[in-house]
Amino acid sequence: MIKELKNILLIEDDPITNFINQRLIKKVNPSLQVTIAHNGKEGLSYIMECKVKNQCIPQLIFLDINMPVMDGFEFLQEFQKLKLNEKTVIVMLTTSTHLKDLDKLFQSGNSDIIAKPFSEDKFIAILEKYFDVKQYCQTG
Repeated sequence: MIKELKNILLIEDDPITNFINQRLIKKVNPSLQVTIAHNGKEGLSYIMECKVKNQCIPQLIFLDINMPVMDGFEFLQEFQKLKLNEKTVIVMLTTSTHLKDLDKLFQSGNSDIIAKPFSEDKFIAILEKYFDVKQYCQTG
């Protein structure tokens, strides 16, 4: 279990989905920093910028699969090459039920998979599984 959660990265190309997911996260805990990247390449750039500036690498990444420029699978491959010392939980968000896609997800070594749409209950379940949920949940 990871105790500390400060920085969440949403990697998703749909601006409406990003808006909704960011509001949902902030509803659970307004103090969490949420950064948005519109594709895997932007996500990697943000992580590298954090590393260079000696800032907090995201402890939690929500990653869409299908995106332009760099998709979720390509992001995972490049992220694993970074060999960061920090522990990061990566949660793939998918609408896919295609067995080939799901098999690829499980082989990718990511931390978890959630079916879209993202919800407050699904977010809290991730917090309970990987983080000290009592510290991060401020909902009744």
